[in-house]
Amino acid sequence: MKNVNYELIVSDFDETLANMQHHVPQDVVDAINEYVAAGGIFAVCTGRMLRSILPRVREIGLKGIVVAYQGTVIADIETGEMIHHGGLTCGETVYACKILEEYGLKMNAYSGDNFYSNVADDNPYRMYYQQSTGVYGISIEGLMSEYVEAHDMFCEKITVMVTNADQQAVYKIMQERLGDRFDITCSAGCLVEVSPKDDHKGNALRWLAAHYGIPMEKTIACGDQLNDLTMIEAAGLGVAVGNAVQKIKDAADIVTATNDEGGVGKIIREYGLRKD
Repeated sequence: MKNVNYELIVSDFDETLANMQHHVPQDVVDAINEYVAAGGIFAVCTGRMLRSILPRVREIGLKGIVVAYQGTVIADIETGEMIHHGGLTCGETVYACKILEEYGLKMNAYSGDNFYSNVADDNPYRMYYQQSTGVYGISIEGLMSEYVEAHDMFCEKITVMVTNADQQAVYKIMQERLGDRFDITCSAGCLVEVSPKDDHKGNALRWLAAHYGIPMEKTIACGDQLNDLTMIEAAGLGVAVGNAVQKIKDAADIVTATNDEGGVGKIIREYGLRKD
């Protein structure tokens, strides 16, 4: 008979739970179902918009709670009702946008179910991002700071799209200029993100553990990118998939197989469940 070893497993979605084709392998879905049937709680914690992640977690049969926008939004999967909704005030968003604009950066500003972009429509990174997430941005002309201010927008986050080669340089600038007031992170090789200071995945994991009455030492967190660092450090067992960036591998307790090899499923069966 299988019993639960770690009581809560939280996984990033893109390039962690899902493979490079943006699908969750059936063997991983089967492992999740085995774990949940044994009494475990499995949740997804992603940088994606709620609108983008809800259809994906529903299609693999998850119930309970999903974390979107890296922790800024926590919602019920079945109803879509938000349990926690943080974000950036209009003033905070305008301030961050103006700093980014000093460096000539184009950006996406996320507000509710939409994102607004002054990145060119034919930018390959924007096109790939839209296709992979299933959400298409509303294009605007001119400065994002002016658009946000004119429309008094409350935003969950801001992202800057960069080449892989430029990511670290842009991240360094944003960390130096904005890191005292905001959480600066990366969720993919072409993104640098600005989020509310305390709405990160580590705190989302703590919230989930407290919500379900589970000690932190009985939690597992799986990820691949810099935005997963806080939850990997906070978890009882921090796991990096084999395709994770080096900083995540260095911080993790375990490095498992890649997302294409079903790494999260392997972790569920090896550590989430035990045989008595």
